[in-house]
Order: sequence, then C-alpha cells, then structure tokens
Amino acid sequence: MKPTEPTPVKLICGVLYSDEGLLQKARKNLEEKFSRIDYTSKIFPFDVTDYYVPEMGAPIHRLFYSFHNLLNPKQLAQIKIDCNEIEEQLAVDGQRKVNIDPGYLDYDKFVLASAKYNAHKIYLDLGIYADLTLTYRRGHFIPSQYCFPDFKNGVYEKEILFMRAKYKGQLRKMNK
Repeated sequence: MKPTEPTPVKLICGVLYSDEGLLQKARKNLEEKFSRIDYTSKIFPFDVTDYYVPEMGAPIHRLFYSFHNLLNPKQLAQIKIDCNEIEEQLAVDGQRKVNIDPGYLDYDKFVLASAKYNAHKIYLDLGIYADLTLTYRRGHFIPSQYCFPDFKNGVYEKEILFMRAKYKGQLRKMNK
C-alpha cells in the first residue's frame, strides 16, 4: 500500500491562565499565528493539582480554543514551539501566567504536543512528542492511561465533542 497524505486535522489549544489580560493577549497572538478562533469553550477551574500555582499564582482556569484553518498533523511540533514562544513573551518576571498546550483533533483522537519525553509518547520533531490523550469510541472520548487527571475525569468531554462536530462539518464542506 502506498503512503497517502493525512486527512487535515483541527488545531485545539488547551490554555491554563491566571491573568485575564494576558489571556487576551495570548488569544490575539494565537489568532495572528494560526488562524481565527472558531470556538472558545466555557471556562473551567483548574484545581486537580497545585503544580502550576508557584509559577502562575491562583486561581488558575482552563479553556480551549479551536481554530478555523485545518492543518497537516506534521505541523504540531512547530506549533508547540510557537506556543512556547508566546508563553515566554507574556511571562511576568520569567513566570508564565498563560500556559498553552496545543494539540489536534481528528475523527478518532485528541493528541497533545509535549516537550517532555515519556515511554508512551511518540517523537515528532524539534524536541516535541505526540501524547495521545483521548480516543473517540461510540460517541465518547476515552482517556488514555497516561493522560492528565483533568482529562481523565471527563469534565471537558462535552466541549471536545462539540469541537469534533465542528471539525466533521468542515471536512464535509471540503469534500464537496
């Protein structure tokens, strides 16, 4: 079987933030870099761990952005590098107040980019790994064994299902 080009995927950024003003700057930077945001999730409290509190302060919130332009999944490594640069630009005294976790969504999965190695992660490029976070089956997302606790408890599922429906609609329009 000959290799084929992958189906385009939907860019999703999970964003942790403790400063609303810096979140708005991050949003503007993300839209300038990747495309217009076509969906913003509701805001969730991020209280499953206090790991980020020393750097970001408290309270910390999470939301998700999805982007209009679909992309080739091979772009994920560079996107993670770009998001890290945005975080650094918005840091206050070297401390991040916005943490941007890019990933992509396709029909079957939600994959996040990571700069941290682990046995279950697949190397992409530029020091970045793919971390399979959720797998879609029978109308639901199933968390991977190794995903972050906030993804394991299913609190984001409704939002991610909505973004998946947007993605499916975009693919249908492309294939007409």
